Amino acid sequence: MNNYNLTSLSNGILVVSEFIPYVKSFSLGFWYNTGSRDENINNNGISHFIEHMLFKGTQRRTAKQISDEIESIGGYLNAFTSKENTCYYGRGLSENFKKTFTILSDMIQNPLFKEHHINKESGVVVDELFDIEDNPEELIFDKFEETIFEGNTLSFPIIGTEQNISKFNSSNLHKFHQTRYRSRNLVIAVSGFVQHDEVVKLADKYFNIAKSFSNGDRKTFSSSIPKDVTVDKDIQQVHCIIGRPAYGYNNTNRIKLSVLSTLLGEGSSSRLFQAVREKMGMTYQINSFLNSYLDVSAFGIYYSTNERHADKVNKIVFRELNKLKAAEVKQKELKRVKEYIKGNTLLSLESTTNRMIRMATSILNYGRLIPVEEMMQRIESVTAGDIIETANKMFDESELSRIIIRSKDNSIKKAA
Repeated sequence: MNNYNLTSLSNGILVVSEFIPYVKSFSLGFWYNTGSRDENINNNGISHFIEHMLFKGTQRRTAKQISDEIESIGGYLNAFTSKENTCYYGRGLSENFKKTFTILSDMIQNPLFKEHHINKESGVVVDELFDIEDNPEELIFDKFEETIFEGNTLSFPIIGTEQNISKFNSSNLHKFHQTRYRSRNLVIAVSGFVQHDEVVKLADKYFNIAKSFSNGDRKTFSSSIPKDVTVDKDIQQVHCIIGRPAYGYNNTNRIKLSVLSTLLGEGSSSRLFQAVREKMGMTYQINSFLNSYLDVSAFGIYYSTNERHADKVNKIVFRELNKLKAAEVKQKELKRVKEYIKGNTLLSLESTTNRMIRMATSILNYGRLIPVEEMMQRIESVTAGDIIETANKMFDESELSRIIIRSKDNSIKKAA
């Protein structure tokens, strides 16, 4: 932990950094603890839309100047919005860190939100929305979380709705930005050949945003009613997710479920991959997943197959779930799963961007910087007994929702 530093500035901004002496580059991220979870039915999609608009220029720089200034020094800028966070990040050579920091801080704090920019970008974002609608592999995950998180703002899609996107204007964008982009809502994370003191000095110099902020208006997820949902689309394959709400970052049982999920359906050695694809040849895609938020996760099993195999694949999935509930996992298999998780985690840390993301998400989700060694110990501590206990808690068929996207023609035939 000697290369990690964390400083809380007087205005509430948290600065976390990791000095890596053997690289010549950096990854810098500005993380705001705000996302689609902090929206309402009338402005759903505004966090993602603001992410787009912050690249459209400031009083000092046009959109073209922002990209030219970064790309002319071999750098890279991008951003993403999730349900709980919005991140603006840059990569580059260490000697260009100050310039990258300056440009990003200007973008974030001084957006123009000009009406003609908004009108043009709304068309771009609506096209992005239609791309999701046309892609069942993406759409089904939105429909899944819409179903299992019903009654909570976590059910909202990140991109929003066409109706909302088309009515965003300078006034409501400025208001949301001023409300959510506050200093107590910001984590600045840096990984690479950059000294912590330099990051702190730049943050003190370039950030003058208001101090007061609270995310207290976030409604904690409680529960929802399991249900089956079918969506008709003009497609060839059947796409399905079977799953439920699960443990969030604030629950110590989440790591047990993460190990269980990996054993069940992550990687080509997993039980579902072997049972459905390798032995039966019934699907190209099948995997389990755990999308986690602070107080809840979305656990599920996703697969796509053709119509004639859909019922059979569904039966095999539940057969594998019941096996995990009834029989203890052998130590050899459990060891393989743990090594798979640890190996993937450590390999991901060869990227400064992944290291930066890990630090920021650790602060945002756990309130502290969790060492990699501690995470490895948590994984290693999961027992075969934990797996069977977790499986029995999570795999009650009456508690599972099923989301299906299939051809309308096939749905009619099946009903007949």
